[in-house]
Order: sequence, then C-alpha cells, then structure tokens
Amino acid sequence: MTSHVPNEARVIPLRPQATRPQAARPQAARPQAARPQAARPQATRPGARPAASPVPPERRPPAAREPLWRDLVGDVLRRERLEQERTLKEVAEAARISMPYLSEVERGRKEASSEVLAAAAGALGLGLGDLLARAQGELIRLTSRHTGPGAGRGASGARFDGMCLAA
Repeated sequence: MTSHVPNEARVIPLRPQATRPQAARPQAARPQAARPQAARPQATRPGARPAASPVPPERRPPAAREPLWRDLVGDVLRRERLEQERTLKEVAEAARISMPYLSEVERGRKEASSEVLAAAAGALGLGLGDLLARAQGELIRLTSRHTGPGAGRGASGARFDGMCLAA
C-alpha cells in the first residue's frame, strides 16, 4: 500500500511582513457607519492563504508545469545507465544502495540525498557535479522550450547559470 503525497512546496518568507498591531479600543468607541468594512485593508496573518483570484479559473491562462528536480536527476541517471548498457542491479550494487530505491530515484519517485546521488553518479563514472550539471542543462532545455527565447530573464536580459537546491 502506498500513499501519494501531492507535490507542493511551502513558501516561507525570508522577511515576514510587518503588520501594525491595532490599538485595543472599546466597541462603543468605534464608529461603524463612518468607516465601511470593505474599504479597510485586511491585515494578513503569517501563513494565511491569499484571497481567491478575481479571474475565474476557466479564464486563467494554463500554467506551464515546471519540471521537478528529482525527475531531471532521475532521467539523467537512467539515460547514463542505459547508454552504458548496465542493469539496475549492477549500478545499485556498485553504488551500495538498494535496487528498488535506485529504481524509484530514476523514476523521480524519491528525493534522493546528496550522498545517494553522489554514490549513484560515482557508480556510473560521473562526479556529483557532472550529474547536477547535466540535470541543469536538461532543466534549461525544457524550460526554454516552454517559455521561448529570452523569456523568464530579467529586464536587463542577464542570464544566470547558477543553480539552487532546496531541501
């Protein structure tokens, strides 16, 4: 029996938005007719979900699905293993990881640690940097196909070749 967990990321702001504490006033002192509720901006609580978008879902443009890092790395591992005409068992034994786990990493079902990725890459004759560089190249290739040339870059047109991994 397996459980499927949706692939959602939590966004944690680096600098929480400061909200002004409201002074405690007695209920009778608040003139309700003078200030309508809708005109007052709502204070946002940390972790609160944003209000629903005014654009109905059927009119929103379809969002291009960003490729997941684990899928990209798994594809690179599988492609390299097949190019070398090696079996999962051979590579898993050389990397000293279980064959089912390597299979799940290749299929993008598991988010492997850097140690596991380094071991799998090493068993294929690659360094961890080589594996990640190939995955980054695949990411650039896939996202540039969806966004078109020059899209997604800043107004200056600068191109960044760095990568960011988050745990």
